[in-house]
Amino acid sequence: MFIHIGSDEVVLKKDVIMILDKYALVSKDTSDFMQVAKEEGFVQGEYGMDKKSIIICDKKIFFSPISSVTLLKRSNFLKNL
Repeated sequence: MFIHIGSDEVVLKKDVIMILDKYALVSKDTSDFMQVAKEEGFVQGEYGMDKKSIIICDKKIFFSPISSVTLLKRSNFLKNL
């Protein structure tokens, strides 16, 4: 199953490791992790004021304009049917 994460991007649900809120970047550990990931080329796109969440997949990291709560709801959509 795919999850639409905004900005014409979709990811496989099975590839998603973690969905973080934008405020997670305040943490020193998270910001250090993101800096290393960016240096190694895992980060897709740039973080901007319009981005509300960070999606960490097994091979890439995406920034999304959709909130982490909404992405969680989208990922659990089929469980509720």
